[in-house]
Amino acid sequence: MALFYTPDIETDPCLSEEESVHCVRVLRMQLGDEIGLIDGKGHFYKAVITEAHPKHCRVNVLEMTPDTAGPFYAHIAMCPTKNPERVEWFIEKATEVGIGGFAFIRSRFSERKTVKTERLDRVIVSALKQSVKALKPTLQELTDFNTFVKQPFDGQKFICHCNPGKKPLLNTVCLGGSPVLVLIGPEGDFSVEEVALAEANGFVSVSLGDTRLRTETAAFVAAHIVQLKNMTD
Repeated sequence: MALFYTPDIETDPCLSEEESVHCVRVLRMQLGDEIGLIDGKGHFYKAVITEAHPKHCRVNVLEMTPDTAGPFYAHIAMCPTKNPERVEWFIEKATEVGIGGFAFIRSRFSERKTVKTERLDRVIVSALKQSVKALKPTLQELTDFNTFVKQPFDGQKFICHCNPGKKPLLNTVCLGGSPVLVLIGPEGDFSVEEVALAEANGFVSVSLGDTRLRTETAAFVAAHIVQLKNMTD
């Protein structure tokens, strides 16, 4: 069954113009056809098309069921990579495996100073539909590192970096059952001063292993570690 994103389905039983075009013009769905909907808030809907218009396809909801896959506890705050396609790759894959939220931070050695969250939001929605999930992860705008680490977060907080010193592996200290926030640095890593500031604000320095990973790879590995911990603990 075709799946469409309708965040306001409870108050407005109509697909957005973008989703209407995909439904009516691309998939050629017609009056009376049944389709699936997700609201991004953790609910699936079965609906029938009552008006097959390519700009405002209207539906009648037949039933609603909750998504039993969530909640997802991993929250990743990363410095955007120089190549934006790598960020999009991470956003897509992390959404597919299950993640609670994304945030972007601007650190001392960041090579990219802007993030197009509107485009990334579309990547998230596409990945949700691809992986048949109904709970949409949060997406936070680019924030200065010093400001971000001082923001409140109700859960465990970690910072991954390659600076010298003994650090525990993330998978050995991460606990299941509660939100986890992991900071991932830019291609040039976090500075010593940034690591110290994060630790002063409750972040624990951790390692992802002996291999030096790309930023987006490290972000995905961290997200997957948290997801696996919550599947096994």
